[in-house]
Amino acid sequence: MKDRDTALAALATAAGIATAWEDAAGQPHEVSPDTLRALLAVLDLPAGSVAQIRESHDRLAREPVAPSQVPPLAAPVPDRCFSLADATGAGDPRHGDPRLWGIAAQLYGLRRHDGAGYAAGRHGATHGDLGCGDTTALASLARAAAAQGAACIGVSPVHALFDADPLSYSPYSPSSRLFLNTMIIDADAIAGADETARSLDRLGLGAEARRVAAEPLIDWPAVARVKQAVMHDLLARHGARIEADPDYRGVIAAGGDALADHARFEAIDAHMRATHGADGHTPHGWRGWPEAFRDPRSPAVAAFARDHQGAVARAQMLQWQASRGLGAAHQAARDAGMPVGLIADLAIGVDGSGAQAWSHQDQMLIGATIGAPPDLFNPLGQNWGLAAFSPRALAASGHAAYIQMLRAALRHAGGIRIDHILGLMRLWLIPEGAAPAEGAYLRYPLQDLLHATVLESRRHNAVVIGEDLGTVPAGFRDMLGAHGILGTRVLWFERDAGGDFLPPDRWERPVVATATTHDLPTTAGWWAGADIDWRERLGLFGPGETAESLRELRALDRSRLWSALGAAGSVDGIAPAPHASADPVIDGTLNFLGQTPTPLVLAPLEDLAGLGDQPNLPGTIAEHPNWRRRMPAPVPDLLETPAARRRLSMLRAGRRPEGDPS
Repeated sequence: MKDRDTALAALATAAGIATAWEDAAGQPHEVSPDTLRALLAVLDLPAGSVAQIRESHDRLAREPVAPSQVPPLAAPVPDRCFSLADATGAGDPRHGDPRLWGIAAQLYGLRRHDGAGYAAGRHGATHGDLGCGDTTALASLARAAAAQGAACIGVSPVHALFDADPLSYSPYSPSSRLFLNTMIIDADAIAGADETARSLDRLGLGAEARRVAAEPLIDWPAVARVKQAVMHDLLARHGARIEADPDYRGVIAAGGDALADHARFEAIDAHMRATHGADGHTPHGWRGWPEAFRDPRSPAVAAFARDHQGAVARAQMLQWQASRGLGAAHQAARDAGMPVGLIADLAIGVDGSGAQAWSHQDQMLIGATIGAPPDLFNPLGQNWGLAAFSPRALAASGHAAYIQMLRAALRHAGGIRIDHILGLMRLWLIPEGAAPAEGAYLRYPLQDLLHATVLESRRHNAVVIGEDLGTVPAGFRDMLGAHGILGTRVLWFERDAGGDFLPPDRWERPVVATATTHDLPTTAGWWAGADIDWRERLGLFGPGETAESLRELRALDRSRLWSALGAAGSVDGIAPAPHASADPVIDGTLNFLGQTPTPLVLAPLEDLAGLGDQPNLPGTIAEHPNWRRRMPAPVPDLLETPAARRRLSMLRAGRRPEGDPS
């Protein structure tokens, strides 16, 4: 038994699985043999016996490594990503950084009208959205932000979700990172606003469209029913014109097997949910389909595609419409003067039941999910329910799947934010059915993936931002910086050893500065303790935490923040009470961030609007309205309120170079 365990550990190490890990308190933990065997099986390295371990070890040692699929650029090959200095024409970033600012926005939350409604012939071409944000609203936001000096708009992920399952709406649990969420489409772009209004009349959905558009929270099932019905109706009537469009035909040809597979998945998924799922929500996705449909190259799939050509073509048309809209939004940003434009957000994984896992089974780890080990905030660990790439398959293909994904994200963007960028080095992998604590770290080819990232950044003239928050191994951030990848720093966490907030001049340089993220409280919410209220309501406390202790600590932190803002000249006078208006805090925070030496500050749109509720509360699903909150006003009006203009003025003042009186 001891010899077998030793051989098992050696195989795991050779396959990149760490046999031990250290928790946030510095305590070491050994990974169990059962976990090692389960993860090795997921990696297609059976280890149930000594003979299997020996055979898997020999096979692993014989595997060739394919060359990278990234064609070399003109010599010399660059070793750093395209920078913000490159984007602004400021030259070498090591000889002085620009002082840019931008806005971070949840695309789905944007509004294009006030809910007054649709009716044929009314309002000309300015009807508005159908209950969720779309690319036309994004273009409007970009133009309005550019007019006030913004360099970029950081956008929440727009990866493809499940068209047939409106309950799966988290942007960080996509079906595929190669294609787009069709709910970002502006239906008016298909055939014009008046035709959209006529479609609503034909379908009898005018009143429902007005209702969902006016709601403060997105009712995703209702919005999907309205929007999909309208888009399907319009495509049925105008599909022949679209199919004759040379641009559409070019996109279909360029999309090749990948686009065809995605369209087939969407058609099959809708069919399976309609015929086998009473509520339209099939939890196991393609792995629960009849066996003949689980292989995208099977005769059954080919026959289905022939028999359902209309559904497959519709899925392709929707992807074309989404791509056109996103491209137009990015072009609007650039035409309005933004040196960067849109910054895309790349999720760390995909839903293992979705299109990318189905069509790229040889590239994905099926049978394990990504998560995090136990820590002080999550004593049981976390299971994010996402599938990851196989590092062995990546190496064997020259990292083609990763490169393909980068190119998809950068198709209509001037930058990319890589969520949980630590995943380029290692991921906490949990065997299916196991508890989060019963996982292990799996190593990824960091240097190769960084090299591919640099080359794609240069090829697309796109900046790269890494979400490097949390516990990060020593030297990792230096490695990101050496490759020209900007880190991320959040105000709430930038403290000294005594817990005081760092003054602006002590912030690191090669990072993006922000007050908060989608997973953290807004500035107004933090000041009022809204996040603590939610945690108390839902019982989301760590070991030793109570609502009282957290509120006492928050009171101390409010004092610390106000002192830091005052010392920076960003506020004066007495701090507002916790439940008074947080306007002075928001204004001061933006000015404070503007004073940091970082080349880019991202202002969350929620802060510019003065909102108290955060987009997502980790650890919750239905208990909190995650990914459902809409902005209180349409764009571009949202940035033209006195409060928003004042806040942006404060941010711009902080961004001015020292001695600049403008």
